[in-house]
Amino acid sequence: MTEPNRNLMGRLDAGTVLVAEGYIFELERRGVLKAGPFVPEAVLKYPDVVQGLHREFVRAGTDVVVACTYYAHRSKLQSIGIENALEEMNVKAIELAVEAARETGALVAGNICNTWEYDPSDMQASEARVRRIFGEQVQWAKAGGADFIIAETFTHFGEALLSLEEIKATDMPAVVTFSPVAPVTCDGFSLAEACKRLEDNGCDVVGLNCGRGPATMLPLLREIRQSVTGHVAALPVPYRTHDRQPCFFDLRGEDGKNGFPVALDPFLLSRFEMADFAVAARDMGINYIGICCGAGPHHVRAMAEALGRLVPASEYSPDIGLHPIFGDQQVQRQNFVECLYGPVPEVREK
Repeated sequence: MTEPNRNLMGRLDAGTVLVAEGYIFELERRGVLKAGPFVPEAVLKYPDVVQGLHREFVRAGTDVVVACTYYAHRSKLQSIGIENALEEMNVKAIELAVEAARETGALVAGNICNTWEYDPSDMQASEARVRRIFGEQVQWAKAGGADFIIAETFTHFGEALLSLEEIKATDMPAVVTFSPVAPVTCDGFSLAEACKRLEDNGCDVVGLNCGRGPATMLPLLREIRQSVTGHVAALPVPYRTHDRQPCFFDLRGEDGKNGFPVALDPFLLSRFEMADFAVAARDMGINYIGICCGAGPHHVRAMAEALGRLVPASEYSPDIGLHPIFGDQQVQRQNFVECLYGPVPEVREK
């Protein structure tokens, strides 16, 4: 029997579950993962960095440690010639996640994702390949101690359904999310309808992750919340998407160059904007709330605090009142201004 503190559905029934994702982007920023293939080789080459990031997110308030197995699947590893590391990478990733989670009582999630192998024009062959990819990753995650499985960033309902079937074959809870690059899936379902169909097929949590920032994801989440009866997942990217550029793939700088994937810095949302999203999602009736590619621990901490939590990292939350220039020390602030601009003339009333 699952221990109470390792029961995802029990936690969701009791309140909000906060989920920090975005490992792939953050590890790339730290120089231990290559943009382009985005395969999490750091799990094997720099396990201390991966473990450190797990612990940073836990201190910031995540309720879930997600094993770093996004794109650690057979097709991706074949494409860069390291398929022989497939099982080792998955087993090690779960081991790192379990170690970090068990220190604090956080949940552990196995992680599978879109395969780039799903092909409706060759359904029989592609389904067999996709099922194998999902099946082996789910089995490694379960054997390693995962509490539930996240299957994410799907653009085809059909592939999402295959992931659900492979997860449910192991009797594990399933969180399945679509990447809302467009308002409809590639096989023609609205995102609300696709989520409803997953729920009808036994999915425990349905929703959206990645692709869109809060401003352009929230309207779609509202439709999903209205169409399903169970738990909804909401994990946007922390980037300033808008109606003309609704997805972070679309974001372009003033020079017209595409920001994705390694020039998105000018579009990054502040911690306060992500905190506002967490509250908006909660008030909408969503209680599986998180953040995807681009996430930093400071975002997670602000989201946790906005949801009314005091987390370990709250010990170091900002207190600008103590800043020597922008805080409450008027004399020091005036001295700083005079250092830059010279003496401030006294204003006399006429």
